[in-house]
Amino acid sequence: MERSRGYLMRSTVAAVALAAGAVLAGCGDDDGSDPAPRTPDLPTITVTTQGATTSPEGDEDTVTPQAAQQLCDMIEPELDNWRDQGSTVAKVSFNGTVQNWAARNEGLNDEVIRDNSIVDTVTTQTCPDVRQQAIDILEVPDLASALAGWDN
Repeated sequence: MERSRGYLMRSTVAAVALAAGAVLAGCGDDDGSDPAPRTPDLPTITVTTQGATTSPEGDEDTVTPQAAQQLCDMIEPELDNWRDQGSTVAKVSFNGTVQNWAARNEGLNDEVIRDNSIVDTVTTQTCPDVRQQAIDILEVPDLASALAGWDN
């Protein structure tokens, strides 16, 4: 009983921290400057989804090379934390990382919701070693499997 209470408490704290982080990230002040170093220009990754569209010109979102690198740069420093947290809590943190990344990049959240394999596509092409470490830590067959609530 005491053990499950501790797990519940840790899960609740993690969920609250994740929600607070998402709110704070959304409230950030972007003065137009880019403090991150410029990454080399890479080919653009285009993701096209099938199904109903909301606009006459279709619904094609593009993950830029910079956005792809940003996802890798956001995942990599979290790997040690996720190892320490264990796969269950790490999945919550991973979901927050992906949500934060998608929101920062032209609203890719809708694209990730429609096709959560976009995370695997981007990381396979941009940072396969980071992707594999995350898969091992999260104990999933692919990163899309670790995304909760993003199901197709």
